Formats: sequence, structure tokens, C-alpha cells
Amino acid sequence: MRRDKKEIKDPEIINDLLETAQMGRLGTIDCHGYPMIKPLNFVYADGKIYFHTALSGEKIEDIKRNNRVVFELDLPITYVKGDNNPCSAKYLYRSVIIKGRATMVEDRMDKIFALKRLMEKYQKPVYGVSLQTDMKSQTVYNVEGSVYKPVFYQTPERAVRAC
Repeated sequence: MRRDKKEIKDPEIINDLLETAQMGRLGTIDCHGYPMIKPLNFVYADGKIYFHTALSGEKIEDIKRNNRVVFELDLPITYVKGDNNPCSAKYLYRSVIIKGRATMVEDRMDKIFALKRLMEKYQKPVYGVSLQTDMKSQTVYNVEGSVYKPVFYQTPERAVRAC
């Protein structure tokens, strides 16, 4: 990040962003070596990102081939109108990026935990997930990794980090 003063350093703000964002994006590498970004519903619990997905598909194949992923979420704050110079217009937002590894959740109780947290987040009232639910038909992944330069009030043209 070019401007360190825009980095969020407060763990409470980072956790709040992870807990309140409604959608995240999972970045993988496809079979041709290109980056691929997939929007998804997620929940942050016990220091991990959990997401529910289909039993098969491009995202699953990408993760099986290489489980290194990046997860991103952002919360828009406001749009700032520019004058006659388009470079002075900007969208202000908060963003968190996590680099880590995606792992299929195999343990039945861990799957139930993740699915219950997802239901609590997205579906009101919560009907829950029972122990009798067929967990073989449920695919849940988690992403564990480290937060990579969360951004506060960053403008889009400055959001890309050079290698």
C-alpha cells in the first residue's frame, strides 16, 4: 500500500468489517493460470472465513488444484463528486483482503457450526441446521490466512498493490 496512513490497524474495526459485510469475493487461479474472482456469501467465525458451495464446479476445481486463495470484502462509505477533473471524483470505502488457503471442512460438527453461522447471518428467523441433516450433500470450505493491509477510505484507483 502506497499510503500507510490509510491502513486499518485496529483489530476491532477489521473484525467488525468481517462480521458485517454481506458479500465477499474469493480469488483463485483457474485451469489456464488466470486469476478468477467469485462473489459469495460467507461468515466470519472463530478467526476463519466459511462459505457454502456446490459439490462441484469451477471454484471447487480451482481450489483442488491450488488451495492458495485471496478473499476480499469491501463496504462502501460514500461517493465524493469531483469538479471538472475526473481524477478528483472518488468512492470512499473500507476493505479487507485476506491471503490464505481454502480447505474443505470434513468434520460433521464443524460443518454444522459453519452452516448454523451462515443461517444466523443471512436468514431471519433462523431455522438452524439439525444433527440429522445429511452432511454428505453439504460442501463447506474455510479460509484461514492473514489479513493483508486492510484499507480505510481508499480510492479505487489506488487500491491495486504493485508486485
